[in-house]
Amino acid sequence: MDFSFSEEQTLLRNSVSQFLSRNYDFETFKKISRTEPGWKRETWKQFAELGLLAAPLPEAYGGLGGGPVETMIIMEEFGRALVVEPFAQTVVVGGSFLVHGGSEAQKEEWLPKIAGGETVVAFAFAEPQGRFNYADLTTTAKKQGSSYVLSGQKAVVIAAPWADQLVVTARTAGGQRDAKGVSIFLVDKKSKGVVTRDYQTVDGLRASEITFENVEVPAANLIGTVDQGLSLIERVTDTAIAAHAAEAVGCMKVLLDATVEYSKTRKQFGVPIGKFQVLQHRMVDMFMNYEQSASITYMVTLKLGEGETERKKAASAAKVQIGKAGRFVGQQAVQLHGGMGMTDELNVGHYFKRLTMLDTLYGNVDHHLKRYAALSE
Repeated sequence: MDFSFSEEQTLLRNSVSQFLSRNYDFETFKKISRTEPGWKRETWKQFAELGLLAAPLPEAYGGLGGGPVETMIIMEEFGRALVVEPFAQTVVVGGSFLVHGGSEAQKEEWLPKIAGGETVVAFAFAEPQGRFNYADLTTTAKKQGSSYVLSGQKAVVIAAPWADQLVVTARTAGGQRDAKGVSIFLVDKKSKGVVTRDYQTVDGLRASEITFENVEVPAANLIGTVDQGLSLIERVTDTAIAAHAAEAVGCMKVLLDATVEYSKTRKQFGVPIGKFQVLQHRMVDMFMNYEQSASITYMVTLKLGEGETERKKAASAAKVQIGKAGRFVGQQAVQLHGGMGMTDELNVGHYFKRLTMLDTLYGNVDHHLKRYAALSE
């Protein structure tokens, strides 16, 4: 399997890295995440001007015709910088729903707006009782004339405070946990009956609890086939898992480098702590976890275009490895920095928080171990 990057992909990585190193250091992250609205629209527009928002989208709809590898490159660099702007939610998730399930009219209307930075999308799928089961839905959408009437509640909708459009999962038929009967809708956040409660998450992002109170949604806003949305949801979330795996790899790389550098300068008993063999072993373990995570991220990225079972197994394997490695690398980085590792001023704790949040997004380690086992039977 060839893991080498093309010249264009290398230029993309260098372009993103250079832009972030000049404009998005740790102090910038803290300033942006702690002041309202929690992101910078100017930065979002700059991402659009650089072509980042268009990179993985089809050329026919204003994109640059890239794919999962381009997404992986961008997300890894974003992970290194703790970027809060909603690239994954808008381009990876929102864009994928439209590319794989949207009608021609939906693609023509929304994909150019996403590529141009004009539209922000948030994915409203999680419910308080649902855990990690995408089909466990109490939110309903009932057909009424040429529209659907949407009612229910969604929890921890990342990027919703900034969003213009919401991709919402709802039950249109069947029982609460039936695989059949799940549908997907594109909902204007300004629609009458959409009520949001916004808050900051532990890793510096923004999220909302959203209530839909008899929200009227045009039938033309249905994404994919009515009652058959679960397979599309799983396809898109597997794509998002690969993207966030790359983000986690970026976070781990920063933690590893920061810890190694600190061990060279922090002295104990008159010598740098990096001279102590037991700490050298722990940093080697950090390095191994990082390298294994990078390798499995390449693997899941390349398998996104394969058959359903292979794609799902690759996504679950990546979630398990990234979840375990992220926790290990984060814990070791905090511990090897001593008391400083717990301070708000140091970047180590902030990267660990991001890794912790990524661990639970779209299913934690235990959930994906069970999913992988079920798929292997």
